[in-house]
Amino acid sequence: MRRDVFQAIADPTRRTILSLIALQAMTPNALAEHFDTSRQAVSKHIKILTECQLVRQEQAGREIYYHFNALKMKEIADWLEPFRQQWESRFDQLDNLLTTLKTDEKS
Repeated sequence: MRRDVFQAIADPTRRTILSLIALQAMTPNALAEHFDTSRQAVSKHIKILTECQLVRQEQAGREIYYHFNALKMKEIADWLEPFRQQWESRFDQLDNLLTTLKTDEKS
């Protein structure tokens, strides 16, 4: 099944995994210690994140470490940017209106 990054980050467990490995690369066992679910359940989440290229794996001896892929997260940031700009513009307009109302009250 082909998934995209938005499906991958829709799940709160996967978002938590991304937050954890953004701080440092971790093994599946180390990640599983942060959840009340089984290691297999965490591995399924890691598999989805890997398929969507949000994490990359690196073999170090017998361990596999998962690393955060910030470049793939940029796709999400790029998609959100027009909405952020629109919100910023509206907040600026609201600030200006409130400043004008305060000024009018004082005079």
